[in-house]
Amino acid sequence: MNATVAPRASIEVRGLCKAFGANPVLRDVSLHVAPGTVLALLGPSGCGKTTLLRAIAGLETPDRGEVSVAGRLLCSERVDVAPEDRQVGMVFQDWALFPHLSVAANVGYGLPRAERRGTRRRGARRRGDGGDRVAEALDMVGLGGLGDRSPGTLSGGQQQRVALARALAPRPAVLLLDEPFSNLDTALRVDIRAEVHRLLAELDITTVFVTHDQEEAFVLGDEVAVMREGVIEQRATPAELYATPASAWVAGFVGDANLVAGEASGELAQTSVGQVRLTTEARGPVRVLMRPEALTLAPGEGARVDLVEFYGHDSVYEVSLDDGARLRARVAASPSLTRGQQVSVRYAGGPTPAWPSPAGAPADPVTSLA
Repeated sequence: MNATVAPRASIEVRGLCKAFGANPVLRDVSLHVAPGTVLALLGPSGCGKTTLLRAIAGLETPDRGEVSVAGRLLCSERVDVAPEDRQVGMVFQDWALFPHLSVAANVGYGLPRAERRGTRRRGARRRGDGGDRVAEALDMVGLGGLGDRSPGTLSGGQQQRVALARALAPRPAVLLLDEPFSNLDTALRVDIRAEVHRLLAELDITTVFVTHDQEEAFVLGDEVAVMREGVIEQRATPAELYATPASAWVAGFVGDANLVAGEASGELAQTSVGQVRLTTEARGPVRVLMRPEALTLAPGEGARVDLVEFYGHDSVYEVSLDDGARLRARVAASPSLTRGQQVSVRYAGGPTPAWPSPAGAPADPVTSLA
């Protein structure tokens, strides 16, 4: 085990409630994060995910509920452990670096006051003054030798890694990250995300991170908890969440989702693109989930290609059915169909979820419900 982190610890949240004025933000949220798990809190802005993270860190006091880390009660009606005594490392969205302090001093700021000497201006490494921990943390994030630099002389990716090193230097039991890559441009975000992913796997530290980016949650999270309006709508592995979302809203939030009108009779539903097998039995009018990659297109009749989008690794077609419904289909190939071409559409996937809907509800792609 790496010396920079404490032994693996669990996180337990029970019945957490928090309101700001008359606005409830967390509604009876309960959550268990097993030791060594990386959990992504995914949801639209204002759903409560950052408030939940801050409550675990001790930066927000809940109105009701409990928080425990490694079996130690940190927050309840009678207990409220100070943030600095919780053994919780936190990386903020804006990184919160001090521009007047050196990189080493920024990293050392998370250490007990008695251990900060020698790190305020220069990256000192005198035994017993915190320098060893600072150097160890900087080496871990690939910034060894940069302790004397000013944060303003570093790139955005390097500053993000300084913030991560500061969170790791006190050897926390758990790590919390609030939108850690949102301030980076797209290309740099992908690179830094991969570096952080490798580091978290190496450290094997229990981690909770907040994001509104579905791809980010799926790449980094061992599990994903989808939040909406202060509650956890669903928690599952990324693969389970994508294949079997708990609601139509979750289906649209975690990826492209065609919700196609159909008539269900048990395990089968009849739709405008053919008969579809369902994951659970249903009766009557339903909206059937069809992911774009589960639809096949061929020259024929019944639909028209309206848009062609080429992404290099795959192509996406937006098509209009003769009944006016719109669908998106994805193929792992270069475009072979053209805009305006007549095509046939068929469902070629496995059993899929469906939800009750008014009779005659139109088919429509649901690409984002945030």
